[in-house]
Amino acid sequence: MKAEHRQGWLFVSPWVIGFLLLTAGPMLYSLYLSFTAASLLSPPEWVGLENYRRLASDPLFYRSLGNTAVYALMGVPAGLLLSLGLALLLNAPVRGQGFFRTLFFLPSVTNTVALSLLWLWLLNPEFGLLNAGLRGCGLAGPLWLQSEAWAKPALVLMSLWTAGGQAVIFLAALQGVPRELTEAAAIDGAGPVRRFFTITLPMISPALLFNLIMGLVGALQVFTSAFVMTGGVQPGSEGGPNQATLFIVLYLYKKAFQEFEMGYASALAWVLFALITACTALAFRLARERVHYESATP
Repeated sequence: MKAEHRQGWLFVSPWVIGFLLLTAGPMLYSLYLSFTAASLLSPPEWVGLENYRRLASDPLFYRSLGNTAVYALMGVPAGLLLSLGLALLLNAPVRGQGFFRTLFFLPSVTNTVALSLLWLWLLNPEFGLLNAGLRGCGLAGPLWLQSEAWAKPALVLMSLWTAGGQAVIFLAALQGVPRELTEAAAIDGAGPVRRFFTITLPMISPALLFNLIMGLVGALQVFTSAFVMTGGVQPGSEGGPNQATLFIVLYLYKKAFQEFEMGYASALAWVLFALITACTALAFRLARERVHYESATP
């Protein structure tokens, strides 16, 4: 038995070593840096809770936190509804089913920078495809990323382009719903809507919880699209019009790699970590009685 344990640890040792050196180690070091006045240009100097006290009175921190919260509140439900709708369509027995599944999944594996550059053109208020289509319908298109009111919705709209990844998870869950249950409900007179809410939705609730948490974590860490599309490559211009898209990770990047305040940036990172942990715990707590797991039958 001891030999089996040694062999097991030997096989998992590359992952364990990688985790300790590349994940746990940097995390602990960033925790230490959050209590220092660290800079890329000078050695760390212990300041205790000063970085966290500074966060409490930093208006840009609250601005970035509010922007991130609004983006998550808009993007996560919209992504769940769209991906679930796509999964229901892709689960239908139609001709070319495999082609359509591949087509909707492809944007999920496309490089985010490439997608951001594509959407910069699509959202251009003068010659972008979206506003051209609206003008063809007799409507005046918004300024999108150049407007404080439309900047965050524009980024949410772009995020829906990759809903195919979540749709694949929902599709796998839908294929696990026993057909006998839906057929029996149909024989008893239940319509498609009632069958969906009483049978299908409870059966796929674990996939719904998984996509909810992953979508929430991703939304709270949004960075690349805002960095590329709202001037993040130019110091001092982060966050689009009136800092409407200054998300917390973009603000963290600004403090760490443009202003070289590594200690303050580390404090920001740990506040974000605490926020994500709290939101995830809340999601599990609220879903405790609403998510139904099938028990294995002996």
